[in-house]
Amino acid sequence: MGLKLVIANKAYSSWSMRPWILMTAFGVAFEEIVVPLAREETRDDILRYSPTGKVPALIDGDTTIWDSLAICEYVADSFPQHAVWPRDKRARAVARSAAAEMHSSFQALRVQCPMNFRRVRKPVDFTPDTRADIARIEEIWAHARATFGAGGPFLFGAFSAADAMYAPVVNRLDVYDAPVAAQTRAYMRTMQETQAWKSWQAGANAEPWRIDKYENV
Repeated sequence: MGLKLVIANKAYSSWSMRPWILMTAFGVAFEEIVVPLAREETRDDILRYSPTGKVPALIDGDTTIWDSLAICEYVADSFPQHAVWPRDKRARAVARSAAAEMHSSFQALRVQCPMNFRRVRKPVDFTPDTRADIARIEEIWAHARATFGAGGPFLFGAFSAADAMYAPVVNRLDVYDAPVAAQTRAYMRTMQETQAWKSWQAGANAEPWRIDKYENV
């Protein structure tokens, strides 16, 4: 019995994207189960797979992991041949710190700029709190690249769970046309040029579902 990853709409579900892009980038095979959001039956459908009624959830036989960051850790433990986290101890600690900060922070950016992979790029009037979130994200990325990024174009050189955790932010900064530094934009292009990103984008574009509260921002 293989892994099953339960996700929501690729256009909108930032938390779903994180483990999906991680597993796809590392070639970890899984069955994808999509539960569309904002339908009368959505919560009941998700509860068939996840005890929280939220996605994503990774199912491995009789074990269910129901949080994006926990799924990343489970994949790292299950597939040690892949450098899901950087091999270097210091880089790994910083990568986990950056991922944890993404997991718990940046509420202003999340609220003002919901992820939407189909949004036509156009700027918004960012609030001071959102601007502060963007500045902090740029600081995290710049520090990772300057300190640990010599081995490649991703945050810690090679692609890792840290990149997966920030993937939805790349979409947000792009489609809301955030005024970011050239090095930030270069990293964003690196992510957008990966095959995993392109596959997620294609899936989002093909979805028939639309949710007005995300489309009208």
